[in-house]
Amino acid sequence: MANLRDIRNRIRSVRNTQKVTRAMKMVSAAKLRRAQEQVLSARPYAELLRTVLANLAAAAGGDDRASSNPLLARRPENRVLLLLFTSDTGLAGAFNTNLIKAAQQFLGEHPEADTQIEAVGRKGRDFFRKRGARIVGEHIGVLGKPRFEYAAGIAQQAIERFRTAEIDAVYLVNNEFKSMLAQRLSLSRLLPVEIPQRGDMVDYIFEQPPNEVLESVLPRFVEIEVFRAMLETAAAYHAARMMAMDAATSNAGKVIDTLTLYMNRVRQAAITKEIIEVVSGATAAQE
Repeated sequence: MANLRDIRNRIRSVRNTQKVTRAMKMVSAAKLRRAQEQVLSARPYAELLRTVLANLAAAAGGDDRASSNPLLARRPENRVLLLLFTSDTGLAGAFNTNLIKAAQQFLGEHPEADTQIEAVGRKGRDFFRKRGARIVGEHIGVLGKPRFEYAAGIAQQAIERFRTAEIDAVYLVNNEFKSMLAQRLSLSRLLPVEIPQRGDMVDYIFEQPPNEVLESVLPRFVEIEVFRAMLETAAAYHAARMMAMDAATSNAGKVIDTLTLYMNRVRQAAITKEIIEVVSGATAAQE
């Protein structure tokens, strides 16, 4: 049976851990509020751009040059680029594990393709680097403060490689932020661009031919999709980490309660033993 000093030291250690997890939860909650505001601000712009792109494609449908746009070219997917978004740090439950499993599943479903991985985040990069995967790019420390300029750089590099037929398709693996308690794993194709389904038709008045406007909008659409994936993943990570730290804080409290009860029982047993020894000694002296 452990002595009281060992139990007190363990309680003190668990309580210190609880303070750390509670502080990390508060930090993640503050970061989540900022990330959530960014996501909610970016979504309307992305949705409006999808609507504009759908109407542009419909307006330029009669132009043969529109169908020959290099960002719409469909080729056999022999060389594929996978953009994998993970976090730089852990302590977020199964957040990174689910993303990595989705990437592994994608690789398993495309065994014949020459799949290259561009990792945004340290966790994904470290995992696939240890397993000898072909990593053609890495971006560390990006999700801490997502910036459009950085996302645009990643997108432009992918666009240039796709234009020159160095790669045949680009896919995104990321998490989408739904709520504090839920995130949705997303696997989507970025290139070639898939024209969104047209909703309510808008009759635009074009100063330039629709095909020329479409050519300028398509690259921006790809950039926005990469930036949106970056924002969504950052917000989902902070939500997952906040929930993980909340669970860790609660579990630490349960451990402290269990140890405290055990300590009281040990102390009570020690007191009872001392009383028995005193009574036994007094009885022996009287005899």
